[in-house]
Amino acid sequence: MNARVIQVDPFDLVVFGATGDLAQRKLLPALYHRDDAGQIPEDARILGVSRRRLSDEDFRASARKAVSGEGGDVEITTLNRFLARLHYIAADAGADAGWPEVATWLQERPGRVRVFYLATAPELFGPICNRLGTAGLSENGARVVVEKPIGKSLASARDVNDAVGAHFSEDRVYRIDHYLGKETVQNLMALRFANSLFEPLWRAAQIDHVQITVSETLGVEGRAGYYDTAGALRDMVQNHMLQLLCLVAMEPPASLAADAVRDEKLKVLKSLLPITDGNIGERTVRGQYRAGASQGGPVPGYLEELGNESSHTETFVALKTEIANWRWAGVPFYLRTGKRLPNRVSEIVAQFRPVPFSVFDTSAGPIEADRLVIRLQPDEGVKLWLMIKDPGPGGMRLRHVPLDMSFARAFQVRNPDAYERLLTDVIRGNQTLFMRRDEVEAAWTWIDPILQAWTASPDRPKAYTSGTWGPSAAIALIERDGRSWYEAPE
Repeated sequence: MNARVIQVDPFDLVVFGATGDLAQRKLLPALYHRDDAGQIPEDARILGVSRRRLSDEDFRASARKAVSGEGGDVEITTLNRFLARLHYIAADAGADAGWPEVATWLQERPGRVRVFYLATAPELFGPICNRLGTAGLSENGARVVVEKPIGKSLASARDVNDAVGAHFSEDRVYRIDHYLGKETVQNLMALRFANSLFEPLWRAAQIDHVQITVSETLGVEGRAGYYDTAGALRDMVQNHMLQLLCLVAMEPPASLAADAVRDEKLKVLKSLLPITDGNIGERTVRGQYRAGASQGGPVPGYLEELGNESSHTETFVALKTEIANWRWAGVPFYLRTGKRLPNRVSEIVAQFRPVPFSVFDTSAGPIEADRLVIRLQPDEGVKLWLMIKDPGPGGMRLRHVPLDMSFARAFQVRNPDAYERLLTDVIRGNQTLFMRRDEVEAAWTWIDPILQAWTASPDRPKAYTSGTWGPSAAIALIERDGRSWYEAPE
């Protein structure tokens, strides 16, 4: 089965931080794959900008390595066509050199879609936007893409938004969260709003609780300096996990227009029951990994990797929250994320309530409640766990089995990376999968009191051994409610 590909309009895309990890590991390969799919028009151009002095050919050589080195098949004709689109100019947000050349390059093709992607440190968002505004490059419908983190608190997020918004109106700002570009996240919308089966059941009367897990087997690797100023709550919960929660819990929008969807997500964020110093102990767990084994080998602890024995930065978070509205009143939402956990997995579990009465004899076995598991990575797909009769004679025996749809098996097509979808959405001017300013600030409004309560507490994050599912307190968090964390059977 072939996916339908619709070509985008001609564009100029300027990537700031073009020699950095994000551009080389994600953006350039994503653009190559869209070119290979026939989605990029012939005269589209891509300009890399960073402080490093490179020629066009140097930049193309690094792009060739980035695209060819990701392990997939590379079509030489497409690769050469893609590399011919690439150009490079050295420029620094703190100096004048290079900026006139950027302006001249863009002015060669007036009247086309113009996108600036800020794949840089957040402290450069404001200075780069100011440079673009001063040069008159932010006008005529130009769009800007900014990566997380957007601030480290509500106050700093507002500062970032003000700096970007001084030169780009809100309808031209694209705050990217790559989780929202994942195929299974899009299918969450389709499952809820394109099927009469689920939406009538998607409420407190039928759903017992919801779990969202984003686990990583890796440690902080080369990001220790950044990570120690952020931690798991800022790095994962404030953006990725709250966005997933919003898509699970939001009311049906009037349409899939960007603001219709984002209005409903904002309502969820504003309905989250607050977690403050009064209930922080019973609603949150923060942990920090110690030395152990991961992926079959010994690994150091976080403090050893960081080289700082006094750090209180959390590498694991478990939270229990609730949404104060008619649909979800009384339904707990359990969130869990961490590094150096046993498996790399991102999934959403909607646990339905059990049947109110069993008509079966005890010899049939226990009846387990239905469960919907939406896996974002790896092996993207959907499983609906149901009770069925075990085949064969000899009486009624019940089994809990999944109806399993793997996207790779069902559609037999390459699953595009999230950045491929999001980049083409920017070029099309579709903001549905991007965060609006009030969403970002509402999320920080909920996160800030948690951070403040943790900062005020003398307690260190609870230790957990690398290769385990976090501190024992995270298990207690859910088990004291008579529930348990879902772990997919091998």
